[in-house]
Amino acid sequence: MKSLVSMRNFLFSGFILLALLVLQACKDNDPAEASKAYVNRWIYDNMEFWYYWNAQIPANPNRNLDPPDFFESLLSSEDRFSWIQDDYEELIKSLQGITKEAGYEYKLYRKQGTNDVFMQVMYVKPGSPASMVDLLRGDIIEKINGTQLTLNNYRSVLQQLGENHTIAYKRHNGTSFQDKGNLSLTTVEFSENPNFFHTVYTIESKKIGYYIYNFFANGPSGTSQSFNNEMDQVFNTFKSEGVSDLIIDLRFNSGGSESATINLASLIGKNVDTNSIFTKREYNDQVEDAIIKEPSLGPGFLVSKFISKPQNIGAQLAKVYVLTGSRTASASELLINGLKPFMEVKIVGDTTVGKNMGSITITDDNNRKNKWGMQPIVVRSYNSLDQSDYSTGFKPDIADKDNELVLLPLGDINERLLNLALEDIVGGSVGGRNSRMGSAKLPSPIFYSIDVKARQRLIREGNDERLLQLFKPLQEY
Repeated sequence: MKSLVSMRNFLFSGFILLALLVLQACKDNDPAEASKAYVNRWIYDNMEFWYYWNAQIPANPNRNLDPPDFFESLLSSEDRFSWIQDDYEELIKSLQGITKEAGYEYKLYRKQGTNDVFMQVMYVKPGSPASMVDLLRGDIIEKINGTQLTLNNYRSVLQQLGENHTIAYKRHNGTSFQDKGNLSLTTVEFSENPNFFHTVYTIESKKIGYYIYNFFANGPSGTSQSFNNEMDQVFNTFKSEGVSDLIIDLRFNSGGSESATINLASLIGKNVDTNSIFTKREYNDQVEDAIIKEPSLGPGFLVSKFISKPQNIGAQLAKVYVLTGSRTASASELLINGLKPFMEVKIVGDTTVGKNMGSITITDDNNRKNKWGMQPIVVRSYNSLDQSDYSTGFKPDIADKDNELVLLPLGDINERLLNLALEDIVGGSVGGRNSRMGSAKLPSPIFYSIDVKARQRLIREGNDERLLQLFKPLQEY
């Protein structure tokens, strides 16, 4: 897969407003016009209209720059998230959660006292090639295709993960890490299901629902609702089993579909109905004025409300716990912010990214020779109380970096973040974690695979397809 270019902060992928659009000013179908001059004009015209900070775009930018540098020269100093990519088809696939991979996420750490680095497997995706062989969460990978990972070579070596590769790995046996030898992994174009895991724990007479959701998506294609339907079934189970407490695990979730976010919020929200506002959107003056004046859109387009869900368990809950990581972003933060006016949201884990902005995907449908795709920030989100003050991230109520050297399986009641939430719910010790409190802590990772994988996909069908006659926006965060 071609690399992302001009990407800030490794793509805190985030809360994305996806719009496949055509700009009237770029109608020339002459293949020769897909030159640097043509591409830069296309970039400028679109950014001038859509970009949230369009008032800060330089009046006379240097149009002789290469497209990535030209795009970068237009960005506001406040912008951490906009990017451009030289292959729009791969951009769209990445936003749909489709990537060529073996099917595991990892963090990369430096080995203490050396220049060697190692990968720690965060989770293995069900149905992926990695799930079919002997690779588990918590495994340590030190070599790829026989090459030891180091501070000097890890960038180039990690590029080999996009093709079939062999790893040398270790696993903790309860006492120490033991060599497991080599493991061959195949790669495929894989579409991940975000509904990773759910269960109900009965602890001290409490029914506690636990749900791991790894990115926001309606389904595996633009029109499918299969992932949302699975989500509904999860909450149908929670409701039928009388869940009184809920833990939503978003530690690996960097964002995605706004409509999937509304679906989840509508299953959780306390005393919400179809008149309750989930989120409000603010565009630049030019776009917002066009929306308000367009009869088929109007001011109502700037607001999204909760939807009716018979599986809603809000009435059963005193509060909702959200497990977070340093890459929890965008739609995940939108969920937290949107629920706060209606119920107590208790955060366990690390400070979130702080992405209260949304972007659109812009491609040039009028000139197939122009392969570039952009993802500029175009909108800021607010909740029903007009709150949007989380640009520095949501701070946890119970802080933990989730950085233990020895990782337990997700769903194990002794797993670090889950255990912290469970103990807060019951007000006492849960499981046997006390015997493991001495597990070594790792420093901040030098790389996290989630940074370069946008967990986003097409989202808001229906009403959002009406945004001006020239465009077909599919809103996404």
